[in-house]
This record gives sequence, C-alpha cells and structure tokens, in this order.
Amino acid sequence: MPSLSVGPSVWIIGGQRCLIVCSVLQVYVKSTLFPHSPSACLKWKSRSGAILTELKSFDADFMCIQELDEYDTFYKKNMENSGYSSIYIQRSGDKRDGCGIFYKPKSAELVQKEVILYNDLVEKYVPSDNVNSALENNSSAEEDKNAKPDNSKRGDPNDPRVRLKRDCVGLLAAFKLSDPCDQILIVANTHIYWDPQWIDVKLAQAKYLLSRVSQFEQLISNKYNCKPSVIIAGDFNSTPGDKVYNYLLSANLGSTDEAPIKLRSLYAANGGEPEYTNYTPGFTGTLDYIFLSDGSSIKPTSLLRLPRGDSEDVKGGLPNFRHPSDHLPIGADFLVVNI
Repeated sequence: MPSLSVGPSVWIIGGQRCLIVCSVLQVYVKSTLFPHSPSACLKWKSRSGAILTELKSFDADFMCIQELDEYDTFYKKNMENSGYSSIYIQRSGDKRDGCGIFYKPKSAELVQKEVILYNDLVEKYVPSDNVNSALENNSSAEEDKNAKPDNSKRGDPNDPRVRLKRDCVGLLAAFKLSDPCDQILIVANTHIYWDPQWIDVKLAQAKYLLSRVSQFEQLISNKYNCKPSVIIAGDFNSTPGDKVYNYLLSANLGSTDEAPIKLRSLYAANGGEPEYTNYTPGFTGTLDYIFLSDGSSIKPTSLLRLPRGDSEDVKGGLPNFRHPSDHLPIGADFLVVNI
C-alpha cells in the first residue's frame, strides 16, 4: 500500500483501519447472471466461507458492506465470533439485502445511529426537484443488474414518485474511539440506485445522503461539543466525473449546486481513483468510493491496493475463486491526530 505523508504539525495518537466491501448478495449470484464465473465459486457453501475468510483477513476496525443478505443467519454471528459488533438496515419492500457496518467494540463505542430510507424522497418531492428530467446517461451499471425486473412493472416510470421509490437504504453511525478517547468518528454507509438511465434518481439520493450526513454531523457536534470526522463509504453506482460523483465533491469545486459538506475522495486525492472496483465482461469500472470530510482529525496513511486490469487475479471477470464478489474491496489505514 502506498505510504502517505503526515504534516509536521500533526501529533500522532492512534490508528484505525476502515474497509468497504460490496456485493455479497447471494440471491443474484447465479450462473445465469455470471456465466463467466466458475459455477463452484458461486455456490453459497463455498462462497460464504470465502467471503468470511476475506473479511477477517483485513482485520479492519470498521467495515461497510452493501448488498448484504443472510445477515441474521450468517454474518452477524460469524463476525461476532471474530470480535465484531454490527448494525444493519434491510432494504424496503420485499428486498432481501441491505447495508451493514461492522466494528470492533475494543476500538470504538457506538454512541448514536440513524437509518436512511431513500423512499422518504417520495414524501419530500416537489416539482422543482427535477426528477425525471431528460438527463444524459453518463454513468454505468454492473452487468448483472441488466437481469433485474423492468422498472415499468413498479408503476409509471414517468411519475416522479414512482421513480423515487427504489427501496435503497443507508446507515449513519457515530463512534467514540477508544484510542484516543473523546474523538468522535461518523461513518456513513450507503448503496445508491443502480440504473444508469435514471441518473436523476441517483442524484436525488446523493443529495439526500449529504443532507442527512450534514444534519447528523451537526447533531453529534452539539451533543458532544466536538467537530467529528466523517467517512462516507459505499457503492454509488456512479463513475468518476459523472453527475453524482461531481455533486459529492461539489463543495470543493465552487459549483452552483453545492453540497452541504466538503468531501474528498481518498483514492482520488492520493494518486487517483482505482482503475476499477467492479470487473465483469459486460462492465469494468469504478463504482465504489471512500470520502473523507474536510478538516478531519483522521489522516489516511495507506490505501488498499487493487489488482491491475491485466492481473491473473481478475482474468475472465469476477466473482472467481480468489475474489468472491464482482466488486473488489477498497480500504484505508488512518492515523487519529491532534492538530
């Protein structure tokens, strides 16, 4: 992992490791959706063990996981046996997956949490929100998503309230770090809607996410009389430079549609976004990110390296026996500092 410098005015007093893992959802892992993958590596008995082994191998203090199903029947207990506590929110409707945050109680105490239900946008919708605008398709989706049900089956896709009801979710959690004491870290985990044709919906979700993060940050700041650091991680189903990605960084760009919180992408700020985080024959590109708030008291010291596109590790596409998801994990080591 590349080393990052820490400024001379920084006093190092602790360290944390944060990891984002995406697409462990078993319900979509079928040979018909992943014909390029060896069928044996898609079976739950084999794949669940591979996922668990990979998660434990990182020894992260915090893990943000999306497309997480089998939470109650598999992940919660097995991760508890490895020293992790967790919080989880399942998607709305009949969806089986959701978002989870796993953390080590010896490293951090959970002091407050909130859930994000993007279906709340239906009630908040006003015509000026520009949902269902004729926006260009400048984002990409994963190959397996093409097999999901036609959006028109859920109602009139021209009705903004139908468009906004996508059953997507997220989590907000505030932690008091054990070392050093009294440092508060906010971790947000989310999974933004997948369809590249519905960039208006994805943008509405991104705006709602940052508004909720900003409100939660203010709540924690007032309650604990501090300036918490903020990490936002997730599968944003958006590529570098598209409308969602640019909005998330807009507070640093002087945009007229400015986000309520200043963020920087850890990978972009330290050598560039990965070549890809999702690798299949139908689509290869970066969809997953870790964002850090401006002026944070945690500083990245190294980033998890991803294999190159010509690596034997990913040849033929994912999942495979080396990587049990069609996404690759991204992550970072941090130093907690006083400036």
